[in-house]
Amino acid sequence: MKKILVALFTVLLLVSAFSTVKNPDTLVSLVVGEPNTLDPHRAYDLSSAAVIYNVYDTLLDYKGSSLSEFVPRIAEEVPTVENGLITDGGKTYKFKIRKGVKFHSGNELTPYDVKYSFIRGLIGNPGGGPIWMYYEVLFGDYFSLKSAVKGLTGHEWSELVDPATKEPVNEEAKQILIDFFKKYIDTKIEVDGDYVIFHLAQPKGYFLNVISGVSWGAILDSKMAKEIGLWDGKVDGWWKFHDWKKEDSPLHTREIGSGPYYLENWDKASQKVTLRAFDNYWAGPAKLKKVVIWTVTEWSTRKMMLERGDADVIVAPPDILPQLKQNKDIQVIEGIPRATVNLYVFNWSLDSDSPYIGSGKLDEKGIPLNFFADKNVRLGFIRATDFNTLIKDIVNGYGIVVPAILPKGFLGYDDSLPKPKFDLAEATKYFKRAFRGQLWRKGFKMTLIYNNGNQTRQKTSEMLAQTLKQINPKFNVDTRGVQWPSFLDARKNGKMPIIMTGWVADYPDPNNFIYTFYDSNGNYGRYQGKKFAEFASRPQAFFGGKSLNEMIEEATKETDPKKRQEIYVKVQQFAIREGLGTPLFQTIGYRIQRSWVKGWVPNPIRPGDNYYVMWKSDE
Repeated sequence: MKKILVALFTVLLLVSAFSTVKNPDTLVSLVVGEPNTLDPHRAYDLSSAAVIYNVYDTLLDYKGSSLSEFVPRIAEEVPTVENGLITDGGKTYKFKIRKGVKFHSGNELTPYDVKYSFIRGLIGNPGGGPIWMYYEVLFGDYFSLKSAVKGLTGHEWSELVDPATKEPVNEEAKQILIDFFKKYIDTKIEVDGDYVIFHLAQPKGYFLNVISGVSWGAILDSKMAKEIGLWDGKVDGWWKFHDWKKEDSPLHTREIGSGPYYLENWDKASQKVTLRAFDNYWAGPAKLKKVVIWTVTEWSTRKMMLERGDADVIVAPPDILPQLKQNKDIQVIEGIPRATVNLYVFNWSLDSDSPYIGSGKLDEKGIPLNFFADKNVRLGFIRATDFNTLIKDIVNGYGIVVPAILPKGFLGYDDSLPKPKFDLAEATKYFKRAFRGQLWRKGFKMTLIYNNGNQTRQKTSEMLAQTLKQINPKFNVDTRGVQWPSFLDARKNGKMPIIMTGWVADYPDPNNFIYTFYDSNGNYGRYQGKKFAEFASRPQAFFGGKSLNEMIEEATKETDPKKRQEIYVKVQQFAIREGLGTPLFQTIGYRIQRSWVKGWVPNPIRPGDNYYVMWKSDE
């Protein structure tokens, strides 16, 4: 009897020890924004990429926390000059494709799938998406399909393709499009036995960064892609698959990957994404069998679920961290390096249908469409932003002020450049000059929007609105929270007056920030409207007669780091002088998770968590 009791007691202890970890095979992550789309070639936000990263494979991934070391994923080996996989002076990269890799459909991954995936990205090239990086490295002087078509054929896209039918305007146009594909698209990526070969326009030291560990480097199942209505792989008709609306993409709410997890469900009603471990993953099945990524916008709910153990990882505002640190079951990891700048830029050419511009006129009831084309307005808003209070009170010290939209530590950063400052007297001076004094006399009304649950953007918007009212009672700014997809749509369609965002580096090179925000062809450069494009293309005495765009593009081609540094400093000086948006702060990161979460590895570039290397344990 005594032996039975001892054995029973031992079993109870083991059960008790095991049960301290709630749902050991499932990880629940509470976030503040659901995915915008699951199409890897359109997704360009962290919420979408966090899912895509785990359900697709890429050729390479980053090694741990490194930004310069890589590990093979679908490729068997990391290309180097020494192993002969980088040749032609850095313009040719070869990848041997791993055999035996299965897609979630059961189809086997082949080198053709890799080529198909990148070609599909090149021809799809959705506006506002990440594929400009493909063009940057493969075409050099062109950053989109349409600009490549114009530059290499001499014809505007609209001269060749009818926008209503998406068909060539005539037989001659059709032949031009077919020839363009054969000569310029199909030759950029080739299959040679087990190898896939990329041909770059110019040496780009960050090419491996562009295609590694991020959503747009995802390898698609080409057989499934064709079955569900993506590009059919044919030359004739390829143009019909260009720039689809996100809802029209068959990949908008599904995936066709080979990653360690597959998409079980995306419940939009509850804003919950559920992933399941893929048992046939080439590197072996994941330890976590189920992952739930759940959008919960109310902070109090996220906190309660974390404390009860119903959530394992959460997003939380920094001012709450002292409370969480008191709980021994919760781990707060601080001092995490972030290649992230929080910022805002201006829309110089607002859409007339925007619900955020009031009357659309320069009066106390609205703002004109060209409101931010006035340099004095831009500089007035920047001087009215209280950067130090924002860092101290809103992000609880988890940030530093930087001069321009470029993180400290990157090539081109110069700490001696003037940092943005809060100055009510200077803000008043600029506002009185704006629109030749009319702005000060008439006042204005507009709405700043932020994505629901993002308290940093909400409080920043509210603080700016209060300061503007203090400067002039006729300056009326409302603030409004919207759902994440609505926020992205307003940004893309030119309806957002001030674009408040955070930029996590796509790859660790200054071009990823400077080009993105200050070149009118960049992803956020395009959001700033036609008037900004005209400004950025105009010759400037400051640059010796070159335009802002020309200076930025010159820096991308320069191979001498010292010369690149000089160009980027010059560009930042100009951007500061002209008020081309402003950094709010560079993020100093932190993470909040239950103490039983193990295996997490930080990486400043990676979108979200790599669930494959994580597990739960109370040891």
